[in-house]
Amino acid sequence: MIDHKFIGYRQAPFEAEVEKGRLRLFAKAIGETDPIYSDEAAAHAAGHSSLPVPPTFFFCLEMERADPYDWFTDLGIPLGQVLHGEQSFTYHRTAYAGETLTFRAELLDIYEKKNGALQFLVQRNFVTDAKNQPVAEFDRTIVIRWA
Repeated sequence: MIDHKFIGYRQAPFEAEVEKGRLRLFAKAIGETDPIYSDEAAAHAAGHSSLPVPPTFFFCLEMERADPYDWFTDLGIPLGQVLHGEQSFTYHRTAYAGETLTFRAELLDIYEKKNGALQFLVQRNFVTDAKNQPVAEFDRTIVIRWA
């Protein structure tokens, strides 16, 4: 079991640049057909400063950490017993290609169900811009099967 003392655990912040090519590939991969996500002229015509970041792309950027699962090692999370439970996003503003964003992750909660057979860890990622202004947060819940 993961000890509740890890509630509040924070990963070191890191920065990721939003790159146009990655945004275009992501839009294509998810079947996004709105040209604002792939054509800069269309994005400008729609009032955007550049290609906007599509919903859920922040998760992809967060995975660019040198070791996105280092917190599993730090907390003793057994990767082979982990299930993806839930993910949610809160947006404060649209992010755009060319921006450098900072990601800071914090473990918000640990709780158990089924008499401890399942343990749930809730992590929030705070995304800020170059001026340290909030852009988004996204939560993920992982489930650890202990039985």
